[in-house]
Amino acid sequence: MKLTKTTASNRFTERGFAMIEVMIAMVVLTVGLLAVFASFATAIEATEEAEENLIARHKALDAMESIYTARNSQQLPFAAINNVANGGSFLSGPQPLLCAGNDGLVGTADDVPCTTAAGVVCPGGVECFALPGPDGILGTADDGIQSLANFTRTISINQVLQQDGTVNQNLMAISITVSYQKTGWPAHSYTTSGLISSYH
Repeated sequence: MKLTKTTASNRFTERGFAMIEVMIAMVVLTVGLLAVFASFATAIEATEEAEENLIARHKALDAMESIYTARNSQQLPFAAINNVANGGSFLSGPQPLLCAGNDGLVGTADDVPCTTAAGVVCPGGVECFALPGPDGILGTADDGIQSLANFTRTISINQVLQQDGTVNQNLMAISITVSYQKTGWPAHSYTTSGLISSYH
């Protein structure tokens, strides 16, 4: 009969985790989970900001397109494509996002309060749109309304100088800035610029 000798290393190979190891693992796991939750919060905030930026961009480009369309359709004479202070049709300074009046142009004196598809005046009279409610379906009774009351639009139209310093009578520089402020966020704005000529 053969006897085997048990060494000290064989006796300790099946030991469990010490309490300190378990606590360290819990701390590492907690830090990792907190980092994941923080990234979710950052992602949600970035998504909300992207939505507001997209709205600002769309509203600026929409106003620019309406000015070009008014010129192309000869709805406005070229001399009227200017700010009111310079004898034109467009209001100066930041204006709320009201809907176009009879002239079909935003940013003019005849702008009117906006209404929803159901014919209800939007909160504050400024543009608004419907969002699906808790059921996730647009067009049902639980839909919500998002108002664009925190947005303003500034239409600035300036003369263009030629190389010799004289004013180009057939060209105007248009700059449209849509700004918005949301609680807890710094003010943001989107600006689009273009040139419009008397020729179409």
